[in-house]
Amino acid sequence: MNQCAILINTVNQALREPNPMETGENFRVLVVDDDVELCRMMKEYFARVGYQVEFTHDGRSGLSRALSGIYDLVILDGMLPALDGLEVLRQLRRRSSLPVIMLTARTHGRDRVAGLDSGADDYLPKPFLPEELFARIRAVMRRWKGSSLSQPEVYRSGALALNATVQSVQYGDEPLDLTGTEFQILELLVRAQGRTVSRDEISTVLYQRESRPFERSVDVHMSHLRKKLESKGLAQIVTVRGVGYTLSEGKIGQ
Repeated sequence: MNQCAILINTVNQALREPNPMETGENFRVLVVDDDVELCRMMKEYFARVGYQVEFTHDGRSGLSRALSGIYDLVILDGMLPALDGLEVLRQLRRRSSLPVIMLTARTHGRDRVAGLDSGADDYLPKPFLPEELFARIRAVMRRWKGSSLSQPEVYRSGALALNATVQSVQYGDEPLDLTGTEFQILELLVRAQGRTVSRDEISTVLYQRESRPFERSVDVHMSHLRKKLESKGLAQIVTVRGVGYTLSEGKIGQ
């Protein structure tokens, strides 16, 4: 019996056992796994412990939905169509601190190290016991809640400080008044730390899809954000033609 069949059998057996105790928690979980049958049975088991769960079966849609901001945690398979699980994790970590548990049949030590180095909060090999998965979910969420309460997410570019926890931006002691969309774009640019951010990345965060030919909405928001920064003599948004955008540090003229 292969690993996938063993895992399905394990979850199926767990479903026949008496209901687990309610946890008293109501986490919203995204599972990104291309095994549709396993996802179907996991959905039943998640419902029994009171968690809200949604599924997607390829890496590209998984990344888009993980960036939507509506989930508390992602369970991510390592081997996915469209976009590999590790690449999904790397791209997610450039833009979000959302907790991620890697759930994969890759059991070699170097695969575990690669997952953790790429930003996974935990790593559970297949096959697994459903009880262990939920124990790991609870442990990860306890750590994440504790750290998020004690340490706000603050990102800096020169004297520009962006607080992702309370969604505020300051340059020195001066606050900047941005719309929600402008804040999302600036957060992407600041997190990128000088790397050029593509239009597709921005569109994925704003609209959960790639940019479309001749679409002007990203350009309009970018123009408004650029004017707000430059009107105060602050950091400049530089257009890299045919690639995307990057944020320069310091005041204009420095």
